Amino acid sequence: MSGIYIHIPFCKQACHYCDFHFSTSMGKKEAMVSALRKELLLRKEEFKDEVVETIYFGGGTPSVLDAEEIQFIIDSVYDNYKVAGNPEITLEANPDDLSTEKIMALFKSPVNRLSIGIQSFFEEDLKLMNRAHNASEAENCIREASAYFDNISIDLIYGIPDMDNERWKHNIEKALSFGIPHISSYALTVEPQTALASFIKKGLVKNVDDEVAQAHFYILSETLEAAGFESYEISNFGKPGYFSKNNTAYWQQKKYLGIGPSAHSYDGVRRGWNINNNPKYLRAIEKGELPMETETLSVTDTYNEYVMTGLRTIWGVSLSRIASDFGKNYREYALIQAEKHLRDELLHIEGDTLLTTKKGRFLADGLASDLFMVNLG
Repeated sequence: MSGIYIHIPFCKQACHYCDFHFSTSMGKKEAMVSALRKELLLRKEEFKDEVVETIYFGGGTPSVLDAEEIQFIIDSVYDNYKVAGNPEITLEANPDDLSTEKIMALFKSPVNRLSIGIQSFFEEDLKLMNRAHNASEAENCIREASAYFDNISIDLIYGIPDMDNERWKHNIEKALSFGIPHISSYALTVEPQTALASFIKKGLVKNVDDEVAQAHFYILSETLEAAGFESYEISNFGKPGYFSKNNTAYWQQKKYLGIGPSAHSYDGVRRGWNINNNPKYLRAIEKGELPMETETLSVTDTYNEYVMTGLRTIWGVSLSRIASDFGKNYREYALIQAEKHLRDELLHIEGDTLLTTKKGRFLADGLASDLFMVNLG
């Protein structure tokens, strides 16, 4: 299984917390769409032996594209790659873009999954984050989209300053009221050089509180699991049959091709990343050049990534795979490093698999870092 990720580097306005690559100037949108097609052509040999099972439009805000531009890019994938019979094709969308007309146009396109950036159903949260939509649009777009799309995911953010447990519960319950089958939820993080970081430094906004975020995470997990969702990765909750194939492939370290400025790629041995500058990307692609840097992963790099991704998921970390893929010394090291967390009931072993406990799930990244191998191989 392999996938293609397509980065659409445009947004109507900048969210205060976001550090992803985008531009609020749409002047080069048409040129960018053409460049994405050309990069797909330039890189088709990288995937000549692969069957593409997922196409994911991320960003930025992919829903700023019209249906014809989206179709043009999807056609470019089909023209240059082997595509599975029924691929998962996801479009990230903002509520303010999802008019009835836009939803109907998307429904007629090959897109079969929507990932909608709701973030919150409360006006004060949306204003704090500088989202382009309001609370009414958040609700209306899900209601409208559900009339056409079965496979819908929404994003929610927790740990927002001044969001108490009751408001967070209301957000979750509101999401569940629409009957959607997938929710991705993330703690608000303060990234350097964002507006949110500046506001916090100036005392205009309260800082995020890790204890509040952790409490919100456990409320989220318990509520969604009681509603029939499974936490297949610590930020992703899906009902049976609705796990994101794109997300699953990423966390299981499958190959993917990243197209567009700032997009990342992975072929099992190397990682690559495109330049995060729209004009430079466009100039390079126009000349038939790939504005991309790559690194070959060492055995230790690959082991560390496997531990990091595995502990975030329900599939965990296979101890026998560590031994076979990386060496018995890596398996022994992982078990030694895990001992304290096993005693503290943050990790547990089921058969051959190392997993986080419910108590340890929110701490998965920190637990993984304790198992990382340093200065070996």
